[in-house]
Amino acid sequence: MESLEAELARARELSVADLADAIESIGFECTRCGACCKGHGDGDDREDHTATVFPDEVRELQAATEYDWRDVARPMPYGLHDGDAGPEGETFEWALQTDACGDCTFYEESDGTGACTVHDDRPLICRTYPFSVALGGTAQPMGEAVDREGMVRAHECEGLGRDISRADAEELAAALKERAVRELEEAIAVRDGYDPVDPDPGEVVVHDSEGAKRPDGRRYR
Repeated sequence: MESLEAELARARELSVADLADAIESIGFECTRCGACCKGHGDGDDREDHTATVFPDEVRELQAATEYDWRDVARPMPYGLHDGDAGPEGETFEWALQTDACGDCTFYEESDGTGACTVHDDRPLICRTYPFSVALGGTAQPMGEAVDREGMVRAHECEGLGRDISRADAEELAAALKERAVRELEEAIAVRDGYDPVDPDPGEVVVHDSEGAKRPDGRRYR
């Protein structure tokens, strides 16, 4: 398995033109169905919407909305366990906050048409959906490969197969490359800065590229 540094070098060498070719070959147009912004499943099996957000993206969303950190992001649930007072333990990275239904807190719907209330400031993972880049250390790629090398993957989405202009494909491709680079930079920083802690019962500690934090974004101890 390649080191994160080697994968980062590969990410930085990605050709935006080649990524755009792959995106253009399958086509994409957002239908505003909201599937990528909402939780999945029903009843007890329903899973909350989970989208990774970088610390600086949280602050950008705070500035755009004047929300508190907790209004924008929540600890990534993976790695946490249920304690007497709720989730506790250590986890890595942040996820966009969700509402009582498990949908992204910034998602709203009117007459079946979805909209993002922070569309111009949305995180990279939202800007690049439904595409991902298959590099070690990045978000787990899902879906079918859309290029010969299998580098670009397309997640299930009803907007796939629709016409896309070359300009839009290149804009999406540039964001896709930026996301791959950022994910690897974040992973390296988390790895290098990780200092295990022993949270008290009921405590949650989030390790990101800036160190250990409390759920409200403040430094841990």
